Amino acid sequence: MAAYEILIADDHPLFRSALQQALTLGLGPEVHLVEAASIAELENHLAAKSDWDLVLLDLNMPGAYGFSGLVLLRGQYPQIPVVMISAQEEASVVNRSREFGASGFIPKSSPLETLQQAVRHVLDGDTWWPPLAEEGAPVSAEAKAASAGLASLTPQQFRVLTMVCEGLLNKQIAYELSVSEATVKAHVTAIFRKLGVRTRTQAALLLQQMESIPAQ
Repeated sequence: MAAYEILIADDHPLFRSALQQALTLGLGPEVHLVEAASIAELENHLAAKSDWDLVLLDLNMPGAYGFSGLVLLRGQYPQIPVVMISAQEEASVVNRSREFGASGFIPKSSPLETLQQAVRHVLDGDTWWPPLAEEGAPVSAEAKAASAGLASLTPQQFRVLTMVCEGLLNKQIAYELSVSEATVKAHVTAIFRKLGVRTRTQAALLLQQMESIPAQ
């Protein structure tokens, strides 16, 4: 049987190695595991190869705003199942993961056996949700609309958007990405059109709809 190929995206080295150990024990030594410590690293792995069996994605990753990493993955690579892993275990967070297209949610406090069982379920084409997941408020219409817009962005447009939301000017973004200012302007225009916004502030507010805990 072909080995499973799994991407582990988490910015905590200790947790990544604990996951490595758990999955090697649970799935056997032939499982192929690759780690990513940021959304940019994750994108590089996906650009190089798009037939991963599973992505395990930490909710709070450098380069993402809450669920924006999940939304980007589902938009660009809909064929790859994504399971969220987080220390935020509230029912509302689990529900938002489901609504934004994840195939499962594993609380970081889960015992090893639960983690292994959850991953096996999803690799078998099923989903896996913790027992709590039935409660919690549904995702707002605004967040759903934001999610649809973000899912249509390319990875490069997504990077530009996160930099815009961090307050960087076009000139600074061009320097960071090693592209011309004109290219950045073209990206910003395309992003605003796809998101249905007119200003950088509106774009930032829309990205905040992806935060893990909805604003009350």
